[in-house]
Amino acid sequence: MFTMRFDLRAPATGAPATELHRAALEMAAWAETRGCLSVILCEHHMADDGYLPTPVLFAGALAGRTAKVPITVAAIVLPLYDPIRLAEEMAVVDVISNGRVSYVAAIGYRPAEYEMYGVDFTRRGKIAEEKLGLLLRAKTGEPFEHEGRRIHVTPRPVTPGGPAVFWGGGSLAAARRAGRHGIGFFAQTDNPALRTAYEQAAREAGHEPGFCYLPSPEAPTTVFVADDLDRAWEELGPYLLYNATSYAAWSDGAGRDVASLSFATTVEELRAERRSHRIMTVDEAVEFVRGGGFLSLHPLAGGLPPQIAWRYLRTVVDKVVPAVTS
Repeated sequence: MFTMRFDLRAPATGAPATELHRAALEMAAWAETRGCLSVILCEHHMADDGYLPTPVLFAGALAGRTAKVPITVAAIVLPLYDPIRLAEEMAVVDVISNGRVSYVAAIGYRPAEYEMYGVDFTRRGKIAEEKLGLLLRAKTGEPFEHEGRRIHVTPRPVTPGGPAVFWGGGSLAAARRAGRHGIGFFAQTDNPALRTAYEQAAREAGHEPGFCYLPSPEAPTTVFVADDLDRAWEELGPYLLYNATSYAAWSDGAGRDVASLSFATTVEELRAERRSHRIMTVDEAVEFVRGGGFLSLHPLAGGLPPQIAWRYLRTVVDKVVPAVTS
């Protein structure tokens, strides 16, 4: 029916971080019995607005507050991590969540984050290749030797083989990396060449191609549902625009075919696009879901105060969900 994504940005124009973090936990616990398909957490570092830098930690907190909703960390910037330590954290969260947390790893795209961690941005592809192989081996919980060191990640994960790990990105290199390592691939656009590269690399490495997600750039990825569109855009517009312009500033030079990105500079432009950032009427949302889509909610986008966010969440649960399930 719907998903919920949290990045926990807390700009000065929005709610305080303490309120946003608490609200995200409460919303996930409330929504998991009301049609929520999954909760998605994002990662970035050195953001003035406090963008969530520790999604694995927050996934553990979410797992402790919920009982059944799947949780996805997407994406985790793998070159910035010690893969063995990360595998340990993933194992603990796997136990806490009873196997409900999965991960999409990627190389990231912000040089400042690499500088902060002392990692060479120009070598990020090579570093990712090395760390991904080690992470996939370590997360299983089976002991092994690596470069003369004995490695044994404990506790043993609940999930056989360890938590699910996918690879994400928008390049052919990213698609091939996922294929070589025998894991699923989350693309950033619907370019069919990515699927071809992924499947070819998988087969050449002796793997059967797995899940390959190619999202349409036209797909709405930050969604709200409202009874009155004009009123909703007046209330939500500044927060949605902040969300859009913040990502656009980090993605300077990215193509217009990247899913979830908007380069609108005003609320009016963002509304007119009707692409990544959408406010739907109840009827539009019902039709969208009946047509096979799911609502990608971003309840606290741009630091939206929780008291406002809850109203729009309840519109989905009280009006869209019953109409679709009746």
